[in-house]
Amino acid sequence: MSAESTNLHLLEIGRRGRAAAGVIARAGTDAKNAALVAMADAVDRSSAAILDANTADVAAAVKNGLTPAMIDRLRLNAKRLTAISDALRSVAALPDPVGSTVREWTRPNGLNISQVRVPLGVIGIIYESRPNVTCDAGSLCVKSGNAVILRGGSEAIRSNTALAAAMREGLTAAGLPADAVQLVPTTDRADVTAMCGMSGVIDVIIPRGGRGLIETVAREARMPVIKHFDGVCAIYVDADADLAQAEAIAIDAKVRKPGVCNAVETLLVHESVAAPFLASAGRALLAEGVELRCDERSRAIAGPLAAGTSGRVVAATPEDFRTEFLDLKLAVKVVGSAGEAIDHIEANGSHHSDAILTRNETTARNFLAAVDSATVYWNASTRFTDGMEFGFGAEIGISTDKFHARGPMGLEELTSYKYVLIGTGQIRGVR
Repeated sequence: MSAESTNLHLLEIGRRGRAAAGVIARAGTDAKNAALVAMADAVDRSSAAILDANTADVAAAVKNGLTPAMIDRLRLNAKRLTAISDALRSVAALPDPVGSTVREWTRPNGLNISQVRVPLGVIGIIYESRPNVTCDAGSLCVKSGNAVILRGGSEAIRSNTALAAAMREGLTAAGLPADAVQLVPTTDRADVTAMCGMSGVIDVIIPRGGRGLIETVAREARMPVIKHFDGVCAIYVDADADLAQAEAIAIDAKVRKPGVCNAVETLLVHESVAAPFLASAGRALLAEGVELRCDERSRAIAGPLAAGTSGRVVAATPEDFRTEFLDLKLAVKVVGSAGEAIDHIEANGSHHSDAILTRNETTARNFLAAVDSATVYWNASTRFTDGMEFGFGAEIGISTDKFHARGPMGLEELTSYKYVLIGTGQIRGVR
């Protein structure tokens, strides 16, 4: 498709989205909730077709050499599809942010001022691999009164098309415009550039994917961008950690789902507990097939443990501590203090999700205050950085920005606000 035809194609999608945004912004809560429930019902009815589409996507991904972790992110099954429809219904059950009053006050002259939540308008979302994002993003946008233009990756185009069709069916059944949810039907890279140039049509754009995609969007977009950057997440095991608890947390954060942005990628261990902790946790991680990329001190402890396991121990490079592996790989470093761990995270992390494991409250509170990340943890797995786990029903992404939204983005993060002033004839009266 030529650049000119791509632009015309996307501008038509944008025109329809803008028209739908005006309708969905004024829709009542009951109508939006009915649409979300109808979407969930449509997903359930279409489950066979959706799973067939996903099977074709997975087969193509295997043929194209995608990593096992990326394939796992792509794959749907009956359980995951049920979770998608359940998430749609859970968003319907959440409070509607649109029209809610953030704050209200009355001036000495009697003028009443209130700050009221309103939709953002048309949201563009560019994402890769995970078809559940199609429904998560669509449901949150509809509930918050926004229209959405979805541009997924080529690896999930069949799955995304089937899921978007079910969502549009639900909107129509509830009497709302189907164009409140639109999926760009092509995966030409020129689509990304074209969407970035659609200021005045798309109000905000949210990229979810690899660093290259996000940097491209941030550079080229002519509208505000809310970035979902790398998840270079770290766990620091302190001198005062409960080592059995720390081991369980480290395994959960690395092994259970390594191909997601809230999985731990760096393990920092205080030198006073490095030997006992790595002797046990290192062996357990290696048994799970994890490749430990160790600094010199941690390698001396963990190296002999690899024999007889499916994992291995290799020497870490400086770049390993700045890498989002999205795989069964973990950078390991021994540090001399909590302060050194904090400095390492600030220098090498991505400000996504970082944790301290300790029984020392003073050390923990200092870590929570000093680490400048969207989410910080004390004695818990980084895997909880998730909209569902936060009680948001779903998430549009996990923002690593500092303005407007930070961390898991739910309904409120998809609204702005306006000021409503009510008077009784007040005038400034000054010439």
